[in-house]
Amino acid sequence: MHFPDSFNVSTPSDREILVSRRFDAARPLVFDAFTKPELVRRWLLGPPGWSMPLCEIDLKVGGAYRYLWRSDADGTQMAVGGVFLAIVTPERLVATEQFDDAWYPGAARVTTLFEAVGDITSTTITILYESTAARDAARRSGMEHGMAAGFDRLEALIPTIEGETA
Repeated sequence: MHFPDSFNVSTPSDREILVSRRFDAARPLVFDAFTKPELVRRWLLGPPGWSMPLCEIDLKVGGAYRYLWRSDADGTQMAVGGVFLAIVTPERLVATEQFDDAWYPGAARVTTLFEAVGDITSTTITILYESTAARDAARRSGMEHGMAAGFDRLEALIPTIEGETA
């Protein structure tokens, strides 16, 4: 079963963006797909034509993560990093987020929840920005298009990684 229509982006408050998506996979597998570098770099690529030459994740409270994306067409790069503030495996991640070349002012706090509903995992990402202006800048960036493409890629990848995450 596939759930591309379950992708939803909303603004529940003046400083938040809420992104949700369901996956036909067990919660531990989806959690691993979000936290293991060898899996993350296979799906978290945004729109077609981008690659992830750097994906570092030190999955512990106080540990850092860093992602670097590159456009295959012209070499343009985009990088983001942050620190894990809370980790409850396989239920919840909380981390800071700051882009190297900021396209919104300040940093954000990202809370990702993984909820098991039978064999389906509902993933909810709440991004809390420092201001309404920062949230609005992020929303205008078209971020949801890249996220939707990445989640569709993850959905296609799930059947191939089910045996890899044990």
